Amino acid sequence: MAFDVKITGGMVHDGEGGEPRRADIGVKDGRIAEIGACSGAAARVIDAEGMIVTPGFIDLHSHYDGQATWDGRMEPSVRHGVTTTIMGNCGVGFAPVRAADHDRLIRLMEGVEDIPGTALHEGLAWNWESFPDYLDALDAQARTIDVAAYIGHDPLRVYVMGERAAAEEEATEDDIAAMRAIVREAVKAGAAGFSTGRSDLHKSADGDWTPASEATARELTGIARAFEALNHGVVQAVSDFDLEREGDRFEAEWAVLEAYAKAAGRPFSVSLMQRDFAPDQWKRILQKAEAMKAQGVDMRVQTAPRGIGVFLGLKCSFHFFMGYPAYKEIAHLPHDERVRIMKTPAFKAKILAQKTDRLSGPGSSIPPLADLLMAHIDFVAERMFRLGDDPDYEQPPENSLAAQARAKGVPLMEMLYDTLLMRDGEELIYFPIYNYTEGDYANVHTMMTHPQALQGLGDGGAHVNTICDASMPSYLMSYWTRDRVRGPRIALPRAVKMLTADIADFMGFADRGRLRPGLRADINIIDHAGLKLLPPYMTADLPAGGRRLLQKAKGYRATLVAGVPVVENDEITEARPGRVVRAGRA
Repeated sequence: MAFDVKITGGMVHDGEGGEPRRADIGVKDGRIAEIGACSGAAARVIDAEGMIVTPGFIDLHSHYDGQATWDGRMEPSVRHGVTTTIMGNCGVGFAPVRAADHDRLIRLMEGVEDIPGTALHEGLAWNWESFPDYLDALDAQARTIDVAAYIGHDPLRVYVMGERAAAEEEATEDDIAAMRAIVREAVKAGAAGFSTGRSDLHKSADGDWTPASEATARELTGIARAFEALNHGVVQAVSDFDLEREGDRFEAEWAVLEAYAKAAGRPFSVSLMQRDFAPDQWKRILQKAEAMKAQGVDMRVQTAPRGIGVFLGLKCSFHFFMGYPAYKEIAHLPHDERVRIMKTPAFKAKILAQKTDRLSGPGSSIPPLADLLMAHIDFVAERMFRLGDDPDYEQPPENSLAAQARAKGVPLMEMLYDTLLMRDGEELIYFPIYNYTEGDYANVHTMMTHPQALQGLGDGGAHVNTICDASMPSYLMSYWTRDRVRGPRIALPRAVKMLTADIADFMGFADRGRLRPGLRADINIIDHAGLKLLPPYMTADLPAGGRRLLQKAKGYRATLVAGVPVVENDEITEARPGRVVRAGRA
């Protein structure tokens, strides 16, 4: 047999979780043709000696909804072994949409997912109205990797209810019937499923609650019935169980989510993390998930392999001094000029003698969490770290900036100020908001290894000025399987399965997620011993000069999408084989 590509000499991890075996892989017409001796000639041979060979990673949770319509490179995910990403999570997205609501959806995405509105205004072509139109528009844009998309509750509600959607009005029966019909149309056209967002931390850029945040169980179950007699599609939700607004309403909120999942009758996932203000809530969620599984619901939790945190810096969406009167006087200046002024002793003395103004509130997209952080800075700084040139996300308490301030005998705010100005104001401070209550990853390990857990929450394409968690696949493959010393590790075959077959099976993507003859040739060739993350960095490559954090990795000999290398020796190629994955057709 003549192959298009032959991968030779690697240790093949097929995605099933078993021990690897040394074998060659032959690729023909975008599919895996043979695994074994592969004696036929090939147009191209890739030497994988000393490497591991895995299925391409599937990213369960991203927000490339806008970026995927204009961007062919799909950074940062493509740099971390991802060959398929699922976007439209948490209820946000850009379809369906009427022309009059373009700005409304941009403001929503800008606030909820911290994507610059100027970039969205310039980048989005808006050559769609319905969700099937949106999928067609996505398919017309060539890119490195494949994308799949949920239809989100927020744009759906705006499309059907107009101004009433943002006013937190209850949907009428006619509204619900219209939304149900649109979701059914979308899923038949290949939508990955339906997502909803119920977090009080999510607000539009105008500071308004998201349209679907307080949707009733009647509305959610009515929409979920769109899946009746359909054998594909999944449902997803994010919720903080109204802890900010009304105290502990866990049982009431869970009842809504449970009714939603059961009405859909399809696999269901909800985000799982440890929150400081409810440190045992994640255990309650797991107990409820186990109970739902016992009732026959394919209930899963989306987990992350590290803290859910943010980067704080002078170029980021948030830093400690942005609410200080002295900083506001120079906030409009170019970065280099601001840094020059901030380095002068007079300005430093001036700002350190002040207090911050309130950041959140009516008309502000900054969440109340920012004011809470500043009000308790002495406490939260115990969990703020310099990430370093060799990024370390699980640092001990003695490495915190608060501990360093004590050790040097300087006030905490002075330590934070000086740290922000390091590397000419390019320094990033890592603050794990969630999953780090006890200062280590013991609970993260428990969440990740739960039998109902799925790897997710990377948020690729979102929060572009505060996080870069799309690098999580590389982190799982390096830190958890090889480098971790503060607790148990995860076996390499299991880690591969977590990033491939587990997610493919949940999503119903039968043509990918494993290395098996006949399946798509989505393949990673990785120098596992040399795999490492590089530090995140800020760049301005979005439309209209919008800034975002990117993070590279070393160790990817090649990443193939449908048999075509999109990454070679850690660099993105010019190939653009990626297209839309239409659920029910894969």
